[in-house]
Amino acid sequence: MARQPDDKSAAKSKNDSKSDDSVLIRELALLLAETNLTEIEIERAGLRVRVARNISIAASVPSAGHAVAAPVAVPAAAVAGATDLAKHPGAVPSPMVGTAYWAPEPGAKPFIEVGTKVTAGQTLLIIEAMKTMNQIPSPRAGTVTQILVEDGQPVEFGEPLVIIE
Repeated sequence: MARQPDDKSAAKSKNDSKSDDSVLIRELALLLAETNLTEIEIERAGLRVRVARNISIAASVPSAGHAVAAPVAVPAAAVAGATDLAKHPGAVPSPMVGTAYWAPEPGAKPFIEVGTKVTAGQTLLIIEAMKTMNQIPSPRAGTVTQILVEDGQPVEFGEPLVIIE
């Protein structure tokens, strides 16, 4: 809740705190860029500040002549023009916040690739959350048509990970 300044010195200190706040926000924004985080929230002396940035979505597209999927960045206009991938009937949403990995360990074969036929309960990928590796199972049988996250990419709760049709 904002207080009313009692006198001119209080008004001056309020203006100083506004400039301090903008400096804090700029520092948090720089920290986001440096650490590759998507969001930071702090509370200090009754002031709560949340700084967040958008992450571009990546999709995998089969390359001509190869069965290996190649991640391709989707332009923001294409994402906006396309129907929301989270509402796609075959979308598999992230059940948690963490870091998505395609394989059980670095250098290992990925759990799935575009074109892979999966069964219900089959592991699609792993999300690391708080140093715990969580296997993400397929909710249904079908064919993987898109992988929407890159290996090692931070993901948010509810963010679409894979499209299974």
